[in-house]
Amino acid sequence: MAQIPKRYTKFLEDFPAVGKAYEELGKAAHEAGPLDEKTRALIKLAISIGARMEGAVHSHARKALKAGAVKEELLHVAVLSLPTIGLPSAMAALDWVEDVTEKKS
Repeated sequence: MAQIPKRYTKFLEDFPAVGKAYEELGKAAHEAGPLDEKTRALIKLAISIGARMEGAVHSHARKALKAGAVKEELLHVAVLSLPTIGLPSAMAALDWVEDVTEKKS
């Protein structure tokens, strides 16, 4: 799996109090409801796809795999985006997911 992006690591170093608050907010959001880790990861992948955030798609695809999702589930999330965000955006999403799933370990 990929490492934490350098920009985020630098952000945490430069603004430790803000970084801590951000991470605590994320933890609180994850713990606020009944969804399991894999479901949350797939939802966050879908949100990232809808927002067309390539880096976030990469990150959430890795997190979903770590949470037990399989490649086909990640690709299905990208395909489900097609009727909502259109063909070009869905094709980009498929590429971004495959950036993660096709990497050789």
